[in-house]
Amino acid sequence: MRVATGLSVLVLGAGGIGHAVVSSLEGGIGRVDPFKDMKNRPQSGHGTNLLLVGTDGRDTITKAEKQKYKLGGAPCHCTDTIMLVHLSADKQRASVVSLPRDSYAEIPAHTDRTTGRKHDSHPVKLNAAYAEGGPTLTVRTVEHMTGVKVDHYLEVDFTSFMKTVDAVGGVEICTARPMKDSYTGLDLPAGTHRLDGGRALQYVRSRHVDVGSDLGRMQRQQKFMAALIKQATSNGVLLNPVRFQQVSASVLGSVRADEGFGTEQMLELGKAMKDFSPASSEFTSVPIGNPSFPVKGIGSTVQWDAAKSKKLFQALREDKPLAPAKPKPAAGAPKKDQAALVDVAPEEIRVQVYNGTPKDGLGKDVDAGLRATGFNTTDAPLNGKLRDLARTLVTYDPRWDRSAKSLAAALPGSELKAVKGQGATMEVTAGSDFTKVRPVRAESKQTGEFATVTGDEVVCP
Repeated sequence: MRVATGLSVLVLGAGGIGHAVVSSLEGGIGRVDPFKDMKNRPQSGHGTNLLLVGTDGRDTITKAEKQKYKLGGAPCHCTDTIMLVHLSADKQRASVVSLPRDSYAEIPAHTDRTTGRKHDSHPVKLNAAYAEGGPTLTVRTVEHMTGVKVDHYLEVDFTSFMKTVDAVGGVEICTARPMKDSYTGLDLPAGTHRLDGGRALQYVRSRHVDVGSDLGRMQRQQKFMAALIKQATSNGVLLNPVRFQQVSASVLGSVRADEGFGTEQMLELGKAMKDFSPASSEFTSVPIGNPSFPVKGIGSTVQWDAAKSKKLFQALREDKPLAPAKPKPAAGAPKKDQAALVDVAPEEIRVQVYNGTPKDGLGKDVDAGLRATGFNTTDAPLNGKLRDLARTLVTYDPRWDRSAKSLAAALPGSELKAVKGQGATMEVTAGSDFTKVRPVRAESKQTGEFATVTGDEVVCP
């Protein structure tokens, strides 16, 4: 869950910073050898693949921080989050694939790094590979499961995550509904928030804010990574060598990477990625076949969809984008960065519009405005029973109250009225106060064969 730090190492190298500056920072990176004695590895594809792992290390966090952000308890010395990041050969796209930590895995034969015992291949949850065999066994297991050759390894912990967020000045997160998790202490009302390192850690760790549990948490982690990219590429860090060195020096001291990821690699990536933005990134999770696959002696695991997963990783090897190509916006369509976030996507909401005033064509204007921002209108507005309505009225069945709130957000100042038995179709009666429809969009809308979102679709409007 802290792997956003690893990606930030790449992003922070994107400003054409000089060789001497980057060389002076390289010494602060902890080094590991995750590829030691590895044989029979997958063939290299096109582009570069990085395995980003987040561990639950917290040795350098103060007692006060542990108490404030609920970081108590003994660490498991395992990977709490694993992401495979593919940088395209032309360095114009980053594809981020989340691998659930509870994924059913069969780790290769190895020697336990703690006990020294030799083990045959056996089933585990994916995050246990690190506990048994460290970075090397983690890389071997991921390569075995995905068929993707890992070129570089980046590892971060609680400390490096918090330092990264604080160093770039905090990260802006938007949520359409309140988020509260007593396990992590997260307590965010609906709206826009700038999170410092500690609160950001609560945000990406939380598993009890919705029914999605780990799968919902992975989506929030991806959303956070997109927001971090936006922050790092828009606040001048990349263009100011002094600022770049200050930020990087505060971050890299608690990051571990393979020996091959050094000055030259950072400079090469930085030069190629100088125009990187949230829109350059795409995010997805491994397709799931069974989210509760029981395994004797292990418990409930997450079983991948074999056919869909194979196709996903083949696309990475072939350097193909995971998100579908975006059509050009229609003339007059609202820009996404102007749209307000709502809980339910407008495309999922059926609307019948009525004209509640004597003004000719008002119903047609409201219907067209709602349809332009994505609502599923009937495209056949009618005259309402009321013809002197001052305030626009939205009536809805209480069973669809979340949809009603999303619709009302597109009609600022409108009145909400529950009507039992109305059914799934919302009804809007336009009043004389209507001026225009406010564009809205859901927090994230996964699209395409691999249920992908791009970074610009999940950052704050």
